[in-house]
Amino acid sequence: MTTRPRSGVLAADACDCHMHVFDPAWPLAAGATMQAPPASTLQDYRVVQSALGLSRVVVVQSGAYGFDNRCMLTALATLGDTARGVVTIEPTLDDSRLAQLHAAGVRGVRFMMLNRPLLSWDALEPMAERIAHLGWHINLQLDGAEFPRLQQRLARLSVPLVIDHNGKFMSPPGVDAPEFRALRVLMDSGRCWIKLSAPYETSSTGAPDYADVSVLASTLARAYPQRCLWASNWPHVGRATPPRDADLLALLLRVWVPDDEGSLRRILVDNPCQLYGFPPTPTPFLPH
Repeated sequence: MTTRPRSGVLAADACDCHMHVFDPAWPLAAGATMQAPPASTLQDYRVVQSALGLSRVVVVQSGAYGFDNRCMLTALATLGDTARGVVTIEPTLDDSRLAQLHAAGVRGVRFMMLNRPLLSWDALEPMAERIAHLGWHINLQLDGAEFPRLQQRLARLSVPLVIDHNGKFMSPPGVDAPEFRALRVLMDSGRCWIKLSAPYETSSTGAPDYADVSVLASTLARAYPQRCLWASNWPHVGRATPPRDADLLALLLRVWVPDDEGSLRRILVDNPCQLYGFPPTPTPFLPH
């Protein structure tokens, strides 16, 4: 099996499950602490997407836009049925607007609980109740050190839970540490998904293999291939020197899920179909 990502290697329906898009047509929120990276429009992303051999994508609302989802929704409209979206919305948004967002391709609500959260923890359960009838999920990013404290609360949510960036442990623990065991309890529930992504955001050991985060990612991929996703986290907001996207995809193929075509197909094709509601695909995964 080839392990070097290049256009045409991956199945036509392989999916990038977490990226952000920016456009000067849409102003950032007042008081935004981050700036749009250079070359971060949808047109820029399509070049990266093609080079990696990916054709489906999940556009996640950037915190820089606050509750203004127009940039993300414009990208969804342009991409059509090859894209799904994750929004950040006020808890008071009415049901008719939720229905409109669903029709536009939205399938989840983002709770970004680092830095300056837009939504509070108090909004978590009420939001889950609001979106349950739509089949949406909660997309959560937090410091993974919080899992032992929050494990039972998160397990009781009325919708699926999708956790970003290998658990986003700001200090990567060992696989036997309580915080990683708490994440595994959530994964064992069968209602929790994890994005294998962005090791550079938390790794202490660094490139090229991000060994301390990679051991967590590979453990999750082996134990839960049916609920793992992969994501580029493009355009790598806040990185003065962003990683190469091809290297990040190669990390999945070479280190996290080596020589396991079945698991790779699940992570890149089948799992996104199930979670985000993409049309199922009969396309073979990798050529032999």
